Amino acid sequence: MTASTTSTGSARRGEEISISISIPTTGEWTSELQQWLRERAAEAGFDTAGVAPVESADRENDAAQLDAERFAAWVAAGRAGEMEYLKRRDEQGVLLRSGVQVAMPWARSVIVCALNYNAAGPLSIDSAPAGTGWIARYAWSGQAAGPATNGTTDELVPTDYHDQLLGRLRQVEAAVRERFPCETRCYVDTGPLVERAMAAKAGVGWIGKNTCVIHQELGSWLLLGVVVTSIPVGTGAELQIAADRCGSCTRCIDACPTDALVAPYQMVASRCIAYLTIEKKGVIAEELREPMGRQVFGCDICQDVCPWNRRAPISAKEGMLARTQMVNPALDWLAGMDAVEFKRWFKGSPVERTRRKRLLRNVAIAMGNSGERRFVAQLESWASADDPVLAEAAEWATNRMRRLQAQHNQAATDGDEDREAR
Repeated sequence: MTASTTSTGSARRGEEISISISIPTTGEWTSELQQWLRERAAEAGFDTAGVAPVESADRENDAAQLDAERFAAWVAAGRAGEMEYLKRRDEQGVLLRSGVQVAMPWARSVIVCALNYNAAGPLSIDSAPAGTGWIARYAWSGQAAGPATNGTTDELVPTDYHDQLLGRLRQVEAAVRERFPCETRCYVDTGPLVERAMAAKAGVGWIGKNTCVIHQELGSWLLLGVVVTSIPVGTGAELQIAADRCGSCTRCIDACPTDALVAPYQMVASRCIAYLTIEKKGVIAEELREPMGRQVFGCDICQDVCPWNRRAPISAKEGMLARTQMVNPALDWLAGMDAVEFKRWFKGSPVERTRRKRLLRNVAIAMGNSGERRFVAQLESWASADDPVLAEAAEWATNRMRRLQAQHNQAATDGDEDREAR
């Protein structure tokens, strides 16, 4: 069964021609319909999209079974840390994220849509003003709130990529449901599936050695959203799976400060700075604090060093514009925020989910790593705070500051002795 769509154009001025295009409306994904989907995704504001088949994980030596076993082993090894949502199981004890059909038996395919969030600005590995922290690039996002008081620029208010992607996904979902009678479910980080695994199967990119999805033209600055559907992938449909182009490069592994990337394509999430600064509650292990450096929310290091991001295009999507205040924010500015100020700058932002209490813990650690003596008064004040986690982090940071000062003094003494010896 096909449906004809008609478009008109001008062959000569004042003369119209009609072109009939036949698009299959059969209840399965074909190569033509995948192209139609990519066009709908682009209209919704996504940069690329693809369709991945959902395969049952009940066949011996099947690729889906292997994926399920790997995920279960990763969780069993404790590499998920305190991210309990990754460990959820069904009534039979099967991990929900080990296979799409575990939670949704009706699922036959997954639409994966990717949004480029790269913004004009420095990298986290570039030189930065003393006493500044780092907020992950995806959390810079904002949208225009209307004319500012000077009437010349727009003030940006914070946005959360979950909301930005979900709104766009709804547009794609609506277009699909209009064409097919089918069951669908939209997810942005909340679904019982591993988005990056589906993205690789959908041809959105390959999974790099830093475990991020990498697109040959867009790089890895990608946010993923998925629509699970009951539409099967046709046997003749061409699946455009991206080739792994990491080659022999190990820059991401070499650059990871906390050694979270234990091997190519393998991450211990509980050691990742993004996990430590966002997901980790309570006290952060001491051996991981110095390697955290100045990161206060998330981490971009493994992406900043990736060669595939050298020419990654800058995105200027509405709702994902960069708020300049989030780029290399001053640590004392973050430290001085009360609850009202925190709400002003971060309500509706991804930073909101880490909460002010945990952000201050991260700021205290970054202050200690900075070696800036001007932060001592703030740290000493926090050392007697009611929050025991903040107090402990501040005390550690103060001691860290003393050690850095002692090292500086020793280096200066050694330098003087060398000059005298000459």
